[in-house]
Amino acid sequence: MLKKSLVAVAATCMSMAVMANNTIVEMKTSMGNIEIELFNDKAPISAKNFEDYTKAKFYNGTIFHRVIPGFMVQGGGMTADLIEKPTRPAIQNESSNGLSNKRGTLAMARTNLPHSATSQFFINVVDNNFLDRSTNNAGYAVFGQVTKGMDVVDKITKVPTGRAGPHQDVPKQPVKILSVNIKAAAVQK
Repeated sequence: MLKKSLVAVAATCMSMAVMANNTIVEMKTSMGNIEIELFNDKAPISAKNFEDYTKAKFYNGTIFHRVIPGFMVQGGGMTADLIEKPTRPAIQNESSNGLSNKRGTLAMARTNLPHSATSQFFINVVDNNFLDRSTNNAGYAVFGQVTKGMDVVDKITKVPTGRAGPHQDVPKQPVKILSVNIKAAAVQK
């Protein structure tokens, strides 16, 4: 009995140590809260980029400006007036990190240029393996995962959308990112 208890305690401590290696972020939206684990260990450039924007309060007051049911929700770069916020320089695409665009993962949004990601990200609402790096595709870098609040993300996919100027799939009522804060920082090794 004592041996089983010690094994259980050791396993719990080890899992807590593994979790502490990655940053935990809380995103408060107008539709509920989403908790995200950043993959500092496997996507260090993208995770640090997201953390830097978070620390600068950049995401506060932005919106999910592109919502496509059965695909993804995208945000992190535009105001409710669909004005793109000025960003830092683009980062290196980390799509070769072995992580896949599965349901609940966060990936860096970018233009057709592979190394063009800045602040915008998307949350996959289904498995989108076609977004992974392949011979003919530069891929989209996965850098985090929703750990709590996927029901909120699913709720976002159900909002009515339409066209707004040159933008498609824009929620008719803005889905706001009220704040993004680091809940637990990654442990530096």
